Amino acid sequence: MGKFVISQRKNGDFQFNLKATNGQVILASQGYASKASCENGIESVKNNATDDARFERLTSSNGKFYFNLKAGNGQVIGSSEMYESEASRDNGIESVKRNAPDASVEEETAA
Repeated sequence: MGKFVISQRKNGDFQFNLKATNGQVILASQGYASKASCENGIESVKNNATDDARFERLTSSNGKFYFNLKAGNGQVIGSSEMYESEASRDNGIESVKRNAPDASVEEETAA
């Protein structure tokens, strides 16, 4: 089962990463001004991840593939890493669909 990890950026914003069971980041969020907003973003990912229509499949200017997960209002709630192939990107989407709905939430502890 995957997990969401909440961390705080140097500028004070909060963000989350959805990690697969192998620890690889499969979805990263934007920065949020408050932890509560970040937690709402996680809930939005959980609620939208099972709807294939919410995934925007894209190609970057350098020819790499990635995706965004959008909420019902069209706002991007998470973005993937860059993939070398469309098939890898699509596997990433399937991984988000599998891992996000039941993922646990933890906070990153400072080292």
